[in-house]
Amino acid sequence: MANHVADRRVVVTGLGVISPLGHGIDVSWKSILEGQCGIDKITLFDASAYDCQIAAEVKDFDPTPSFPSPKEIRRTDRFTQFGVTAGHKALIDSGLELEKCDRDEIGVFLGSGIGGLRTVEEQHKVLLARGPSRVSPFMIPMLILNMASGLFSMFYKLRGPNVATCSACATSTHAIGEAWRTIKMGDAKVMFAGGTEATIVPLGIGGFCAMRAMSTRNQEPKRSSRPFDRERDGFIMGEGAGVVVLEELNHAKARGARIYCEIVGYGNTADANHMTAPSPDGEGAARCMKMALRSASMVPEDISYINAHGTSTPQGDICETLAIKTVFREHARKLAVSSTKGSTGHMLGAAGGVEMAICAKAIYEDIVPPTINYENPDPQCDLDYVPNTAREMKVNAVLNNSFGFGGHNATIAARKFGG
Repeated sequence: MANHVADRRVVVTGLGVISPLGHGIDVSWKSILEGQCGIDKITLFDASAYDCQIAAEVKDFDPTPSFPSPKEIRRTDRFTQFGVTAGHKALIDSGLELEKCDRDEIGVFLGSGIGGLRTVEEQHKVLLARGPSRVSPFMIPMLILNMASGLFSMFYKLRGPNVATCSACATSTHAIGEAWRTIKMGDAKVMFAGGTEATIVPLGIGGFCAMRAMSTRNQEPKRSSRPFDRERDGFIMGEGAGVVVLEELNHAKARGARIYCEIVGYGNTADANHMTAPSPDGEGAARCMKMALRSASMVPEDISYINAHGTSTPQGDICETLAIKTVFREHARKLAVSSTKGSTGHMLGAAGGVEMAICAKAIYEDIVPPTINYENPDPQCDLDYVPNTAREMKVNAVLNNSFGFGGHNATIAARKFGG
């Protein structure tokens, strides 16, 4: 039957990225392939008293073109501005003409791991210094993490399904997976999906420093995030947003859309193990990748490339490596595996959206991005991490992994579009 769930195919037709490497997918992609790094000394506040004094900040950001008025910008947190702008860029990249579409069939799943932390900080200071009567009436709508999703739908009159996912660093990948399901079920024809984050503020950096989760390689910012390298000592905070346009295939074909790739599978599991540590041997991550392969009707040998979660933490990178070996067995040695967080830092709830855009470009252009700063092989991380230099190769199918605090795991399977 034509309307059966399995018959609805979902393709990626638009990519929108705001990253520490630039504004837009093309500049960010070019920088990643060249091995550039967006990490440097923190400039958004004085971080001299913090153990980690470096981050991957978004520079020269202007949300004006994506917002209806300066007033709307003043009433939003930085994370919302990133998300709306990335969504706007994805819309432009897709070539979708909204006035020709049924906007009841276009939805938005745009999440955030933390939301408006800057607003929380600023308004708490106001409360303590000047009293409750001076707290902004816009404080709550500015800080709640669903506002990027809500406002993007309002600005562009998109009346389809609208949800803001929140699963820490798996947020964006869950948003994309659930948006894929929504189209497969026939509840939408087009979905804008991804995530946004802006937590390079004193409270955010201070909290992660207290957990001893971040690198303290302050004198070498460009070499600080080094996924899978033996000398890695923690992640580096990044910020920005990544949004992809998912579209039902017939809808995309009818308008002559450019198709980057096809989303074919999705995995979603829980470790049920620890608040912040991955399950032993990456057991939960392995089940997640297996689920994505199963829902895609793929076998491990079908996969060419994995965009790893690879945050540059000592234990996390080992667990992901073990999980890949568990799932792929002998084929694990033939896979290209890379983490782009050496270039972008860890963008938390935005990471999976940006990395899905990177996967789409890798499939479309048959180029795999490198893992930069990979200099000292770790005996416990012994796969092909595409060290330091991008690689031209046939990219038929990929997995995109994201794992978050709380034991949340998400994996997207995508393949080259074949008509």
